[in-house]
Amino acid sequence: MGSHRRGGPPVAGSAAVADTARLPRVEPEPLPQSPSEAPSEARSEAPPKARTGKGRDRYFDTLRAVALVRVVTYHTFGWAWAGMVLPSMGIMFALAGTLMAKSLERPALKVIRSRIRRLLPPFWFWGFFVVVAMLIHGWMPGRQIVYWVVPLGDPPGNAWGEQAWEILWYLRTYLWFVLLSPLLLKVFRLAPVAVLVLSLAPIVVLQFLWEPPDDRFGVGLLDLATYLFCWVLGFAHRDGVLERLKPFAVVVLSLAAIGYGGWYAFTHQAETGSYDLDDIPYAQAFWSAGFVTLLMYAKARLGIDFAWLARFRRLDRIVRIFNARAVTIYLWHELALILAIPLIDQFWNVPAFETYLPLESQWFMFGIGWILIGVFVLLCGWVEDVAAKAKPRLLP
Repeated sequence: MGSHRRGGPPVAGSAAVADTARLPRVEPEPLPQSPSEAPSEARSEAPPKARTGKGRDRYFDTLRAVALVRVVTYHTFGWAWAGMVLPSMGIMFALAGTLMAKSLERPALKVIRSRIRRLLPPFWFWGFFVVVAMLIHGWMPGRQIVYWVVPLGDPPGNAWGEQAWEILWYLRTYLWFVLLSPLLLKVFRLAPVAVLVLSLAPIVVLQFLWEPPDDRFGVGLLDLATYLFCWVLGFAHRDGVLERLKPFAVVVLSLAAIGYGGWYAFTHQAETGSYDLDDIPYAQAFWSAGFVTLLMYAKARLGIDFAWLARFRRLDRIVRIFNARAVTIYLWHELALILAIPLIDQFWNVPAFETYLPLESQWFMFGIGWILIGVFVLLCGWVEDVAAKAKPRLLP
């Protein structure tokens, strides 16, 4: 993954900045909740032992919401350590893998069509504004504009709109995982534990044995290899494989993967100028594998459900909105951060604002960004309802 392709430096102080961060809901999410899955499917994410009637799985809902917040935070501040505190994209892919394994209890083609239908309309709606804006700013599209219709490869664009379209790597990777899942799930069920462990093999091969080409194919292959373990981990959770594993082995191997990923990131800073996991796919793969395994294993083994969240209605409502509008939040959050800059510039023309508001603070921009994200959720989130063949609503 190219330097800062996942997120790059913070938006503040720059009119344009280069998931992850590298972060929706492409399931209910998928950002791609990522990152899209029907709410009814989202309620069935937990394995049989962990399900409690028809209620939502608030543990997974909360993980997804926090992952989205981390993505926006990273894209605002550009903190290199953010990915180590919470590997958002690994979490999103693992949750999506869980949902996909559950959905594939139905015919595979039907499931794939459903996933694509839920993903593409929000993408097209968002893409229309981005493409038109780039055309106005001098972009000359070629044949590769087809990727703005179906993002099986990174959609093209110009430097002016890079901060907006660079996040699409997640949708592209998610889409490929969806297409490959029927085969992946069959292979996984032949030897679950062995396949789960070996799902780290592709990133090892790409790191030490074969360097992929620096083009759409190579970049896409690298992203798939980076997050393959997390996606397959979702299968393991859904099929009840995780809960059968011994705690000692899981914890030791997970911590070893985290330690190895962290060691590799810190000892290879010279190559990227930072220990940011988003710029070091190999380290990202192992760190995410260990970190997300612990999160998923805690769910499978301990049956954590965050049922207490229901007692805090406003917080529970926010978590629900984040999950129902994950694709919208993911797609529009960079545009919100971009628009926050000229908006704050106008505040300087108001003496009272200049005197009493921290206009130079990135935290202030962070707050304005979230206000604008909320506006986009209200104005554009209904597209997710239409894509799900549900009645459009301002808020779910």
